[in-house]
Amino acid sequence: MKAFFIDRYGKRHGRIGQLPDPEIRDNDVLVQVHTSSVNLLDSKIRTGEFKLILPYRFPLILGNDLAGVVVRVGPGVTRFKPGDEVYARPREDRIGTFAELIGVTEDALALKPRNLGMDEAAAVPLVALTAWQVLVETAKLKQGQKVLIHAGSGGVGTIAIQLAKHLGAFVATTTSTSNVEWVKALGADVVIDYRKQNFESVLQDYDVVLNSLGADVLEKSLKVLKPGGQLISISGPPTPQFAEEQGLSWGLKQVMGLLSYGIRRKARKLGIRYVFVFMRASGAQLREISALIESGAIKPVVDRTFPFESTADALNYVEQGRAKGKVIIKVR
Repeated sequence: MKAFFIDRYGKRHGRIGQLPDPEIRDNDVLVQVHTSSVNLLDSKIRTGEFKLILPYRFPLILGNDLAGVVVRVGPGVTRFKPGDEVYARPREDRIGTFAELIGVTEDALALKPRNLGMDEAAAVPLVALTAWQVLVETAKLKQGQKVLIHAGSGGVGTIAIQLAKHLGAFVATTTSTSNVEWVKALGADVVIDYRKQNFESVLQDYDVVLNSLGADVLEKSLKVLKPGGQLISISGPPTPQFAEEQGLSWGLKQVMGLLSYGIRRKARKLGIRYVFVFMRASGAQLREISALIESGAIKPVVDRTFPFESTADALNYVEQGRAKGKVIIKVR
């Protein structure tokens, strides 16, 4: 099969070539990938940023989102059959959606929303699961609560704004000047143009912050939260609790304790809970997200589409940080 893969870590590594078809285990579903989408996570994996947490083997096929058609199922699979149109974020230890075929565990897979084409469907899994696991699972966001979602025009931000509004929250977000009206149209109640305003001076008494940006924004976010509030970061620093959940070594647990010590201490002093969320695959949560998409509560946002041959260009485009919503790769 044709795939986009790396032979070693590095910012500009990656090429399209032929690799063996995936082997299918008992609870696996072999999917013919029609479309994938690019996430910043792909770039971070390519440069080796996660090699301590996720020790991948080479050659490593990149890609964390897919929409496609079931080709074959393992003997233990009960939920899917050949011909089903599906979408998924594969488990983090078995990524590789920038390829013509992939084996996905049954529990990571869901039927594609009926009202979406393959391109739009591939834009959903990773960012929607991230938003769900931050807002629904971790924050337990309730009607009437106030949430600040950083980077509202990004992949996670566009879905998180819509999900938070569906949950009945009051939503603030940050974005650049050119995207202010655009993110308002997604449902944001307050939009902070970070080129003209400091969000920490304007916002106060918030219940939840979803942070996807750097350490400076993370620290400033403490100022907008009320005591009892939650600062939830998907961009780090990771915590000892995360290391424990991942089953990482004692040494890595200590490292993560040191990395997050400063922000955890500052949050604790203010009576705020700091949590690091590393999105995990879940077909069950994708089924809930599918229902919201089919009801019209959430709509994926696609910025640009690239042919499979231009996967490297798609990665470079996403790294520039200017995409509105998701960037799609047409594999088939």
